[in-house]
This record gives sequence, structure tokens and C-alpha cells, in this order.
Amino acid sequence: MKGWEDIRAEVLRRIRVRDWQPGGLIPTEEELAVEFGVARATVNRALRDLAEAGVLERRRKAGTRVAALPVRKATLDIPVIRQEIEARGQAHSFQVLKQAFMEPPVPIASRLGLPPGIKLLYLETLHLADGKPFAFETRWLNSEILPRPMPDFQELSANEWLVSHVAYVTGDIAFTAEGAGPREAAVLGVAVGTALFITERMTWTAESPITFVRLAHGSGYRVQTLV
Repeated sequence: MKGWEDIRAEVLRRIRVRDWQPGGLIPTEEELAVEFGVARATVNRALRDLAEAGVLERRRKAGTRVAALPVRKATLDIPVIRQEIEARGQAHSFQVLKQAFMEPPVPIASRLGLPPGIKLLYLETLHLADGKPFAFETRWLNSEILPRPMPDFQELSANEWLVSHVAYVTGDIAFTAEGAGPREAAVLGVAVGTALFITERMTWTAESPITFVRLAHGSGYRVQTLV
């Protein structure tokens, strides 16, 4: 039997692939309960969680709608870090600092629409420009989307391999300025609390999540978008 997390993941999938359009009404709780073969309370729990996250808009007697999105939005390509560095006239290299199958933290699993207890491939990669730290990449990767045998991320970074080999249907991205934590400070060679430019990005195929990645850059990093 499906749990509310399964319903939540399927609702998110339909929204991402535009089966349900921004601003459009979705089926009622009763209709979804029949479709999924679950109690209405299970559907309610899933929809309530998505409403609290701002994905859905619920109004009494007016039904539930997909949250409307702005008509104009920035266009962002997923950059290949090697190409970014080489475009600056510098030599790129990278070091895989950690690679292991692990359970992601609950907030990350939830954002990817995955149930608790699932294991993902965790990678920590330091990208260098002319031998100096350029970006610290921490990544949770759904290994189900990888071929067998699995790629050697010691030879080609996960960033470049995914951009070259895995087509994503949708994703989201966030930019923040944060002080360096102990791990980031140690890897990037800066003092704890130093301002970093943080990019967090998630991508999905039509059916499943691909990856969650966090990139930490030091001062001077610049992002350009098309609108």
C-alpha cells in the first residue's frame, strides 16, 4: 500500500513534467484516494505537506491548484566546472575526497521525494584552478540512473559526467551567501565563517530524482543568467 510520501512523490512528478500545469486545478482528494487505492487521509497528508512547501495552493470550496509560476524566469545552464575554469585561462584538476553509499539527511531525501532509509551515492569533490581551490562540491546521486559498471568519478568528475550523459527533465536551483563551516573552511583553505557563494541544485528525470548538489565557491565567483 502506498504511504503519503509515495503520493507526495507522484504529485511532484506530475507537476514537474507538466501533467498538471501551474495555476491549474488538480483532482480532488476523493478522486486521488480512489486512483491510488488509499484512504483520503493519506492523500490529505501528502497534499498538506506540499501546500506547506508552497508547491500547491489549497482553498476551502475552491479546490487545490498547482502554485502559479512567474511567466518570466531566468534561464540557467548547468555549468561544467572544468569549462568554467578553462574559460578563465586556468588549468582544471579535481580530487574526490570522499565516495560512499550512505543514507542522505532526511531534509535532502524529502526534497528529492525519496522515502527514509534509501541509500544514495555521496561524493565530495574539490575542483582546483591552477592548483588552488575553486569549488567544493558535495553531491547526493541516485545510483539507479547510472549504468553498470558505474562510471569512475576519479577519472571524470560527476559534474561533467552527468551533464554529458544524463538528460534532466526539470530541476530547481538556489543561491545563497553563507559563512564557511568547519568542513568547507578546511577544504577551501579559508577561515571558518568566511563568506562563500553557495549554489544548491536538484534535478530529476521524468520518473525519478537524479542528484542534489551543493557547490561552495570563495570570493569573486560570478553567475550570469539569461532572462
